[in-house]
Amino acid sequence: MKNYSKYPKYLVAVDCIIFGYDIQKKILKLLLVKRSFEPAKGSWSLAGGFVKEKESLDEAASRILRKLTGISNVYMTQSLTYGDTDRDPGARVISTAYYALTGISAIDYELVKDNGAHWRSVDDLPKLIFDHPRMVKKALADLQNLVKVKPVGFELLPEKFTLVQLQELYEAIYQKRIDKRNFRKKILSMGILEKLEEKEKETSKKGAWYYMFNEERYLKLDRNGFSFNLDVS
Repeated sequence: MKNYSKYPKYLVAVDCIIFGYDIQKKILKLLLVKRSFEPAKGSWSLAGGFVKEKESLDEAASRILRKLTGISNVYMTQSLTYGDTDRDPGARVISTAYYALTGISAIDYELVKDNGAHWRSVDDLPKLIFDHPRMVKKALADLQNLVKVKPVGFELLPEKFTLVQLQELYEAIYQKRIDKRNFRKKILSMGILEKLEEKEKETSKKGAWYYMFNEERYLKLDRNGFSFNLDVS
């Protein structure tokens, strides 16, 4: 550190934008916490924290996610780094935002409750601190672009799902209605879904067939130059 002693020091943080999907209500949600310290104590915030001396940004984000939800093996990726000089009134803090995708049923509810976290619909978010609204907007745009070219949307669903439930998920992410016939034609033509000998009969007498995402088949196709394309705009 002696080589850089003449330079000013700044705080480095990570903020986690944790998306979950409520399959019953067909809503994309965000996990928020009430900030427990000043500045802006008691206000709604993303889950975040400072990077420790001997951990990477990825490790810090994983630690914060695990501490809040009890889960670690989820899809998580960097969105953007925010460094406006006045973004945090408490000090000069440079923060890297990550977004994570998880099934709501996968989290540890007691841990979430103990941490004062709450799921809120992305369409009805409370006022968030600092530049967190900007972070959420950017992460949602990232997600909307990513699900068109990568099958990460399946991270938000249970292991088995119907085609209707899959379409409802994408509609929640895209925040618009999708043509049913076009969506089914595209997703089934890829050959990455495995049809099960089981039907979901809670929502209709006839029932709808369950499917599973075949990750092994997708990875094999991907290695051979397969292009995932679910752009239904």
